[in-house]
Amino acid sequence: MPYIKVDENLPGIRALLAFSPETAEPLGVLTNLLLRSNDGLSMAERELIAAHVSYLNDCFYCHQSHGEIAVCYLNGDRQLVEQVKKDYSNAPVPDKLKSLLAIAASVQQGGKNVMPQQVEQARALGATDKEIHDTVLIAAAFCMFNRYVDGLAATTPPDLATYPPRASQVAEHGYGNHVFAASQPV
Repeated sequence: MPYIKVDENLPGIRALLAFSPETAEPLGVLTNLLLRSNDGLSMAERELIAAHVSYLNDCFYCHQSHGEIAVCYLNGDRQLVEQVKKDYSNAPVPDKLKSLLAIAASVQQGGKNVMPQQVEQARALGATDKEIHDTVLIAAAFCMFNRYVDGLAATTPPDLATYPPRASQVAEHGYGNHVFAASQPV
C-alpha cells in the first residue's frame, strides 16, 4: 500500500507522477531525452541499461516495465532481456554493451565506484564519450526513479501480463502520456 494518497489504479511511478504533475513534467522530459534517442546508444540498449540498474536496485516495477519496453525494441526477445538484467556478462550482446552495463552497475553502487579502467575498456570496445555519458546518466537517473517508486511504496502489479500493453504504448508513443485523461493500459 502506498505511503501517500495516490491513485492506486495507476501502477508504479505513474501514480506518483499523477500525484505531482509539477515534477512529472520535467521527469518525463528527462526520461524521453535519456531513453527515446538513438544517438549513440539505441533505444533498446538504453532500456536494457535502465532495466539492469532497476534489477540491481530490486525495483520490481521498474525492471519489469523497462525490460518489457526493451522486449518491444528487440522483436519480442524476452529471454535476452532477462539474461541481460540478471547476467549480462554471459548474454549474447556486443562486448561494448557489456562494458557499458559494467559501468552502469558501478554507478548503481555509487558514482565513485566507476573506475578509469572501465571507461578505458568501453572506449577500447568502441564506446563514444556520448555513450559513456548517457550510460552513467541513465544509471544515475534510474537509481533515483527506483528509490522514488520503492521509497513511497508505489503499487506494483505482480501479474506480469499487465506490463506488455503499457510497454507497447511507451515504445510507440514515448513517456509522459500518463497525463492523458483517456484510459491507459496499466
